Amino acid sequence: MADEVLNMSDLTINKHRCKLEVLCFKTATKPYTKRYPPLKNEIKMNENSCNITDKGKSCCSSPANTNSETNLKEHWNNAYLNSPEEKLGWFETDLTPTLNLVSNTNLDKDARILNVGAGSTTLIDELINLGYINLIACDLSEIALEKLESRIKSSKVDYVVDDLTEPSKLTNIENVDLWIDRAVLHFFTKNNEQDEYFKLLKSKVNTNGFVILAEYHMNGATVCAGLPVHRYSKEMLVERLGNKFELLESFEYTYLMPSGNERPYIYTLFRKK
Repeated sequence: MADEVLNMSDLTINKHRCKLEVLCFKTATKPYTKRYPPLKNEIKMNENSCNITDKGKSCCSSPANTNSETNLKEHWNNAYLNSPEEKLGWFETDLTPTLNLVSNTNLDKDARILNVGAGSTTLIDELINLGYINLIACDLSEIALEKLESRIKSSKVDYVVDDLTEPSKLTNIENVDLWIDRAVLHFFTKNNEQDEYFKLLKSKVNTNGFVILAEYHMNGATVCAGLPVHRYSKEMLVERLGNKFELLESFEYTYLMPSGNERPYIYTLFRKK
C-alpha cells in the first residue's frame, strides 16, 4: 500500500517516468477483510498507531522522526531500504477489491492509469497481467520505485518521483483516465497539503475518467508509520472532490495487519463529469 504525503521540494525523477494506476470498484455489500498469517516475534502494538519495520507490529513503515518538518522522503526511503517488501505492513497479496473496481470502470486496455503513492506495489504487476499497457507509478520514494522497476522490467510502466503536495513532474504529464490512491491522501494533515493534492487530482483526471480513493476510515487509527493521519468518511471525500465528480460506489474495507490489529478503510469510486 502505498504509498505518501509530503512537503518536499527537491524531488528527482527516475529514468523511466511516471505511471498511474487507477482503480475502480463495484459497490460491495460487505466490507472486505484481509487476513495475513502472523509474523515471527510479533509485538502487540497500540491500537491507535501503526509502524511497520518494528518486528511486524506496523501497517505502514518504520517509525519516523516526526519533529518539525520531518524529512518524509528520507522516511519512506528508509522504510523500503530497511525491510523486505513482503514484510512491509502495507504489502498485499490479495488485490481483489482494487482489481474489481478497475474492472468495473470498463476502461480500454490502453487507458492511462496513474497509481499515486505506488511504492513497490504488486498492483502494477497485476494490471500488466490483465493487459493494461499505459501505466504510471508515482511515489515520493525513488528507492521504492527502483525496486518496482527492477522487479517488473516492463516498457508498459513509466515511473515518476514527485511530491503530491508540491508537484513538479506530475504537472507536466498527460491527463489520466484513472487515478488510484490507496492510503496516500490520509497522510496529508495540513489544509494546504490537502488543497494541493485535490487541485492536482482535479486537473489531471480526464472528463469521464475515474478516481479511486481508499483512506483511513473515521473509525481508524490516528497514526500510521509513525506519522499522524487525517481520517475520512465518504461524505468528506465527496465534499473535497466537489460537484464535478460523481460518487459511483463506496464501501468499507477492513485491513488486517500482520500484528492482528484491524485498520478500517473507506473505499470510494468517483467519475469526473
